[in-house]
Amino acid sequence: MSQASATSPGKARWLVVAVPYVWLILFFLMPFVIIVKISLSDTAISMPPYTPVFQGFSTLRDFISQLDFDNYLFLTEDPLYAEAYLSSLRVAVVSTLLLLLVGYPMALCMARANHGIRPTLVMLVILPFWTSFLIRVYAWIGILKPEGLLTLLLQSLHLYGPDEQVQIFRTQTAVYIGIVYSYLPFMVLPLYSALEKLDGTLLEAANDLGCPPWKAFWKITFPLSLPGVIAGSMICFIPITGEFVIPDLLGGAQTLMIGKTLWTEFFGNRDWPLASAVAVILLIVLVIPIVIFQNQQRKAEGGKA
Repeated sequence: MSQASATSPGKARWLVVAVPYVWLILFFLMPFVIIVKISLSDTAISMPPYTPVFQGFSTLRDFISQLDFDNYLFLTEDPLYAEAYLSSLRVAVVSTLLLLLVGYPMALCMARANHGIRPTLVMLVILPFWTSFLIRVYAWIGILKPEGLLTLLLQSLHLYGPDEQVQIFRTQTAVYIGIVYSYLPFMVLPLYSALEKLDGTLLEAANDLGCPPWKAFWKITFPLSLPGVIAGSMICFIPITGEFVIPDLLGGAQTLMIGKTLWTEFFGNRDWPLASAVAVILLIVLVIPIVIFQNQQRKAEGGKA
């Protein structure tokens, strides 16, 4: 009985650890291996539109000898893809900074509100998720287009003339507006979680010692909320880099991002190997901030220890 009781908790812990690993292997690692396999294949006019190089483990030697890296070489030769990667990273960085500037005051006000209304404020932040993401982006088209609601509002306030229109739609500004609106909850919630745990007596002690509020914020509040800042930034930065819907609907053809380039290669040009190579490089690029975030988390846990 004692041996059975001793081994059962060990088995339970093993199952708890094994389930997420099995999930990652089935729904992340295996699809990624398939994408890598396609990226090393040759384009073909067929269904599927590529010629697989790897036919099975029995032909592993032939597979290794026939590896085709032409798709990756093509990415380095055509400046379009480098520009798309750099443009996506630039949009992601600027959007993350804008989200931080907008989301931090909101999270701070929520954390300092009365305990009774905090659940309501959190619900209001989550409320947009009750509507389809695509419908919300389409709603911004009706607001930002030249004859849309924003133009009517400014004309009614006499800030624009009857014949003037707001020229925001199909610009980079419209892309930033759509991204900030869509990803704001992902920034606010981690910040709120970090700020809510802040010990208020530290600010009271700083105030009693004559510390100005702005200085107390930079010396106490902001440093203690850094885990929330890093988590919110990573949660927003990673999906924004590969964003497709918002740039396509609000930015138009002149907005160059890697998500649109990937979609064009996959569905427009039907070049699955090249599209797979673009996806592999994009994943490698996104791994870098993930590793940085993990290192920051490890340092933070080491400092607490």
